[in-house]
Amino acid sequence: MANIIYNKLQCFIVLFLAISYVLSDRFAMGRAIGTMKTKEFVKHKGTIKSIQGEDGDIIDCVDIYQQPAFSHPLLKNHTIQMKPSSIPGGVKVNSIKEKLFQGWHKSGQCPEATIPIRRSQEDEHPRPRAIHFKPSTTQLNHSFAAYHKNHEYATVYINGDNFYGARSSINIWKPTVSYDGEISIAQIWVVAGPDEQLNTMEAGWNVYSDDQKTRFFIYWTSDGYHETGCYNVECSGFVQTNNEFAIGSSIEAVSSYDSNQYDIGITIYKNNANWWLQVEDQLIGYWPQSIFTYLASGATTLDWGGEIYNSKPGGSHTKTQMGSGHFPDEGYGRASYFRNIQYMDSTGNFRDAEDMGLILYVTNPSCYNIDVQNDKNYFGNGTHVYFGGPGYSEDKCP
Repeated sequence: MANIIYNKLQCFIVLFLAISYVLSDRFAMGRAIGTMKTKEFVKHKGTIKSIQGEDGDIIDCVDIYQQPAFSHPLLKNHTIQMKPSSIPGGVKVNSIKEKLFQGWHKSGQCPEATIPIRRSQEDEHPRPRAIHFKPSTTQLNHSFAAYHKNHEYATVYINGDNFYGARSSINIWKPTVSYDGEISIAQIWVVAGPDEQLNTMEAGWNVYSDDQKTRFFIYWTSDGYHETGCYNVECSGFVQTNNEFAIGSSIEAVSSYDSNQYDIGITIYKNNANWWLQVEDQLIGYWPQSIFTYLASGATTLDWGGEIYNSKPGGSHTKTQMGSGHFPDEGYGRASYFRNIQYMDSTGNFRDAEDMGLILYVTNPSCYNIDVQNDKNYFGNGTHVYFGGPGYSEDKCP
């Protein structure tokens, strides 16, 4: 009898430990979001050479015609467009490729006719994606509402019939990401479609709990983050043309409080059948419009701002920071910013986003906030905002 009771007790303990693990911060709504430190680093198909950077990143130089984009069924016979047919007004493109913010160049470079792809850990960004979404300013419903649980935003946005591009320079920081599976993001969203079938193109920087490094990233989806899309070039979709810039690699130059400030200019715009991505004055590649439904013609919403994932450790708000970790009212050199916030209209010219009436979207202003600045001349040309915050505080953000 004693043995039976002991065996039952053992089974109960094992079951309890298993349930506790599934419900821990490594899972959100049953979807894994934790670290992938034990996973294998996967070499990319079509790799011509590999380069290991001083920061530990491994860059595979992949034959441009064997990049992941062409696994997409709609891109099987796609002809690579190396540059857009025309450049929007106000945008500068430098034909001399510069090494943008990335340390791996110190260890080598990728040859012509290849593209650099950071070798990531298997399933580094689990899907369905549980910790990064477009902020919804409409009433959420069904599963999409569940996906947004624990996401917090401080953003500005504009709505309209059709936008053909978005741009801004984003202040670069390395915020503290306090708990396993959390993330801090500063980015641009280019959006069209209803929540359940949302089309987005996204670009900016993020910091994951795994390695606490500030990394440039892109993302896309054509079905509300359900089945399509991915980060960087981890699946078919985005066509890269630049052989100097590794999407997903760490950014060396980050800002310091009351000291040196760095930002990165990001431009997304539509040219004929492609949505082009430009970083500073360098063309990186494009999203073909054929992989989208609603974004095939144009965008209806553009967002700029910050996002964090709050795992609510111990029932309290996370200490994960957004932006610099300081509130907007601290201003330049202390709070993070977006400067020269612009949209592209139907004439192919970029215009100040404030002309459309920027709308604030803040989910928890006691923890993170955003503030539109009235002085358009402060940074030279255009509207700018400060955003961010420290997260948990005992009195204001418990």
